[in-house]
Amino acid sequence: MGSIVEKTSAGTIYKASISADHPELDLLTFLFESPHTLAEESSILHADAADPDNNRVTKSQLRTLVKSTASILRNNYNIGANGPSKDVVLAISTGHFLLPSLFYSTIAAGGVFSASNPGSTPKELAAQIKQVGVKLILCNADTKATAIAAAKLTGLPTQNVVVYSSLPGGKLLLTPVPSPTPLPPSGELSWTKITSRHALDNSIICLLFSSGTTGPPKACLLSHTNMVAEAALVLSPTRDFYARLGLPHVYRTVAHLPAAHIAGIQGYFVNPFYLGGAVYWMRAFDFPLFLTYTAKYKVTHFFSVPPVFLLIAKSPLVTDQFATVEQAVSGAAPMGKELQRAAKAKLGGGRLKKARLVQTWGLSETTGSVTALPMGSEFEDDESGSVSALVSGIEARIVGEDGKDVEVGKEGEIWVRGPMITKGYWNNEQANQEGFADGAVGRERWFKTGDVAVYKGGLFYVVDRKKELIKYKGNQVAPAELEALLISHPKILDAAVIGVDDEKEGTEVPKAYVVVADQKGTTGLEIQEWVAKQVSNHKKLRGGVVFLAAIPKSPSGKILRKDLRALAKKQQQRVSKL
Repeated sequence: MGSIVEKTSAGTIYKASISADHPELDLLTFLFESPHTLAEESSILHADAADPDNNRVTKSQLRTLVKSTASILRNNYNIGANGPSKDVVLAISTGHFLLPSLFYSTIAAGGVFSASNPGSTPKELAAQIKQVGVKLILCNADTKATAIAAAKLTGLPTQNVVVYSSLPGGKLLLTPVPSPTPLPPSGELSWTKITSRHALDNSIICLLFSSGTTGPPKACLLSHTNMVAEAALVLSPTRDFYARLGLPHVYRTVAHLPAAHIAGIQGYFVNPFYLGGAVYWMRAFDFPLFLTYTAKYKVTHFFSVPPVFLLIAKSPLVTDQFATVEQAVSGAAPMGKELQRAAKAKLGGGRLKKARLVQTWGLSETTGSVTALPMGSEFEDDESGSVSALVSGIEARIVGEDGKDVEVGKEGEIWVRGPMITKGYWNNEQANQEGFADGAVGRERWFKTGDVAVYKGGLFYVVDRKKELIKYKGNQVAPAELEALLISHPKILDAAVIGVDDEKEGTEVPKAYVVVADQKGTTGLEIQEWVAKQVSNHKKLRGGVVFLAAIPKSPSGKILRKDLRALAKKQQQRVSKL
């Protein structure tokens, strides 16, 4: 189940070796009413990891809750009253087992669900509110103050800030900020079933902000087609694998990543539902608690990011907590093969006796993963550092600076098209023009991902972000490659690399920022020399090494290089004044 290459009149096209299709249904019908979903009426879908006996919901309970909440949104705030895909409802919340119900309910009412990270400042949240014209904010007690402050900054009435909470038994309470009492029930509102491909493709049910690691966040438009295709095409091969073995598909995971990004929304709201599994919700990420819950609930599958896998690989707290894990997947940023092997060694394998740890690649704009290595694939034991093979339905090109396809095996920007790809960005025509190739429309359009990749032997390897490649005297240096090397150093816990200008050499040079367990006896020069012995001349850390207490990262685990560039600029200015 690797990728294949086809030479066509249109160029060199990469695609999955096996083709498949996805159901043409709206997301809620797909999840709640179709035979495609493994969840049964009594299946526990979401639970509070701290108290699952009193705080959990089954599929049957969730359906009723979604319809009643959708009715409240429609009758009290006119969400969807003037037609679908218009009214934006933004959730800002720490982890909560009823957060997914707000997502489903917004869609059921005809609204557009958006989300902001719970760590956002009022100013950051206000910028998102203005950018997409938010009509209603849903928050919890942890984020209430931020939501109110942001509403005041934007002129949004405080009665349009609603605090959600729960009572034992999975009961949801919605309380407007000025009111001391929750909104009363107002009947039920069923969602509209959609089967028209045109309507499914052109719907807008979710607005997700891109990570903003290299610039201001953009709001990606996601449709019913995007989210249904993402679940069905990525996960069906794994379901088939268990069926071939005659094993029930048991799926349990712990929600430890923010549910404001595609990894959380698709990864916790949609995919586990499709697989019929339970999600145990943490309020916020805490590594010792994550270990406790992983063991307690006998987690079988989880998706995470390289910083978490780094903790799994290096923390002395890790013993046998991952004994039941059958598959883990890493995404958001490339992970070096050394870290992949070290983290995989900590996973037990559960019923399969041998665990899989693979990498995936995707963006908010691709509704998450467009590459995967399904269980049972001939590449399932891959430890080469690849980000896997293309999933069914996705086609790719690898393009050079001239806009033409590069030779197979050469590096270039990866372009993709298929049913998971966004229609574009909300009210951002410039980004739409820059992000897509000219000439085609709909599913035939090529999306320019901005990631530089190379294809080798059926698998893809992401080199780095196009904008983040360091140009040293005409040679390209990938920060991700140096970062993977640095964290293999026994004293380095985490690392990031950026390019800085060297006036003497008249070029960019790589500069490293590192976190070490104990700085005593460790010098920047020592690290520079250690790296120099293992890399080509143009990859040496000529910009030096700086020690930090922590590497700045987004909640989804991506390195905030713009923060490091700002830090480097300040340091350079101080030096210039001396």
